[in-house]
Amino acid sequence: MNTPIYDFLIKYNASGAVRCHMPGHKGRGCAEELASLYGLDITEIDGADSLFEANGIIAQSEQNMSSLYGTAGTVYSAGGSTLCIQTMLAIMKREKRRIFAVRNVHRAFLNALALLDLDAEWLLPEYSGGILSGELDPQMVETALKNSGMPSCLYVTSPDYTGKTADIAALAALCRKYDARLLVDNAHGAHLAFFEDNRHPIALGADMCCDSAHKMLPALTGAAMLHTSRPEYAGILKQTMGLFASTSPSYLIMASLDLCSRYIHESIRSDIAENLGFIKRLKDYFSSMLVFADSEPFHITIKAVESGFDGNELAQLLRENGVECEYSDTALVILLMSPFSRQDDYRRLSSALEKALCSAVKSPEKAHRINMTLPQKAMSVCEAVFSESEETDVENALGRICAEVKVPCPPAVPIAASGEIIDESCINIFKMYGISTVNVVK
Repeated sequence: MNTPIYDFLIKYNASGAVRCHMPGHKGRGCAEELASLYGLDITEIDGADSLFEANGIIAQSEQNMSSLYGTAGTVYSAGGSTLCIQTMLAIMKREKRRIFAVRNVHRAFLNALALLDLDAEWLLPEYSGGILSGELDPQMVETALKNSGMPSCLYVTSPDYTGKTADIAALAALCRKYDARLLVDNAHGAHLAFFEDNRHPIALGADMCCDSAHKMLPALTGAAMLHTSRPEYAGILKQTMGLFASTSPSYLIMASLDLCSRYIHESIRSDIAENLGFIKRLKDYFSSMLVFADSEPFHITIKAVESGFDGNELAQLLRENGVECEYSDTALVILLMSPFSRQDDYRRLSSALEKALCSAVKSPEKAHRINMTLPQKAMSVCEAVFSESEETDVENALGRICAEVKVPCPPAVPIAASGEIIDESCINIFKMYGISTVNVVK
């Protein structure tokens, strides 16, 4: 598969042209280690196309990616999935749709609601092992869509931060039944289209979804894609995304997406098959010592407490043995692999796990069950976010209105949403996740 963006950057850098244009580094790095990257970092010069008016090399690269994913349209984002989420919700605002959202969203979703002056009606999953993951009741979804009384959409995070996937095909069928739109935050699932059975949301019936290519593919941080299965949306993705994005998107990030298309075309399926074998062997070996969560394969999520350990302690022991985790809390350790992982990565991970388990102290603590109810809503997300606010200790937050959401990133899942009244349940969960202060409306 051709790589038009990357090829243009290489050719231009080799030309030796005097750069009487932005950026100010003129193709020369301030540090020797990064010098080669500066040479490929350009702006919208002649022949380089323009991301939000693409009709040249960027358009060609996006079409390559669209064909690989089987979409009606795919556009690039150099601003991560955050930019894609803003775009999806802006299109829903234009269509005046009611937004139903499963609660374990990323805070980027709440920020987008604030910017667009939208609100969401929350669907609570049955949480398992914390607020990051849970099971969604399809009957709850059907009831919400059936009784909406106006055009609606459903927003789902799948895979969630632990790697658990929703039944996207069933949710898509419900949305079609009630003429609703299904939007999927698939930030952790850019690789799912290339399993033997295509598990990507677009293939399963989603109307739009975002993929953070940098999470699961060999792309630079900030590289993401917005896909749609609807031809009528394909033509408005760019103009809508342009409302939020920088007019100077990174060509390095776009080139890394361009190269990902070649990697997908040539290698990803065989790499997935090879990695699935490594993952199975690792899980089989440790199955008598560790409890693993039900997740898509590349999220190796250890239920630490159920395994008899403190997740943070286990993560620190892994760190001391040369392995850095994606995430840990007292209950979970998330080890995030990708199709680009190699056999030696698994060998070193296995060795580090063995050493960590030999040193870890068994913990008698039981897994936390989250029985969360929705906090009372006092004002809109937008009003709360743009109100004057102050930071207060969690212990003093009872009865106060949550302003800007303050949660660790990762995983950035809100406990109290902006505009909600912080109750005892929220305070207990804040403490569970080591959050000591919260922003509240003055």
